[in-house]
Amino acid sequence: MSITDRADEGGFAFTIAYIGIGANLGDARANVADAIARLQKVPGCTLMATSRLYRTAPIDAGGDDYINAVARVATTLPAHDLLQALHGIEQAHGRERPYRNAPRTLDLDLLLYGDAVIDSNDLTVPHPRITERAFVLVPLVELAPAIHIPGRGAAQACLPAVADQGITPL
Repeated sequence: MSITDRADEGGFAFTIAYIGIGANLGDARANVADAIARLQKVPGCTLMATSRLYRTAPIDAGGDDYINAVARVATTLPAHDLLQALHGIEQAHGRERPYRNAPRTLDLDLLLYGDAVIDSNDLTVPHPRITERAFVLVPLVELAPAIHIPGRGAAQACLPAVADQGITPL
């Protein structure tokens, strides 16, 4: 299944992107819902679908459980511009990055951007830990059961490796 579509009905080129959403500080469920609402308002993006919400324990960190989801958008934005828009939504929620894997009011990760493989100073796509996290894979496969991760293969095939990570649909 290709995750890139190059023309919509109006003749404009767009790319299908998948965005991981998570929060575990404050009202995490409300923060995730607000992030989804804000994604709908990003110029150059159309929210196509979102997964269910999931509760997950922190990985490689302490703190409260996370609320996670994945969103699928069609976008005319270049990948780096989409990433900047995601950072803007995080900042609107007071996101701080005091240390790696710190608890957060909101975390938005660009997981996939079409079939692109990007490795720059500020962006790596596919997300470097996409195949290592149940909180990403489970909602991603919910949205796109036959999706392939560029350079890594079918997302479904990665699920057994994260089966020991607790994830509960809400």
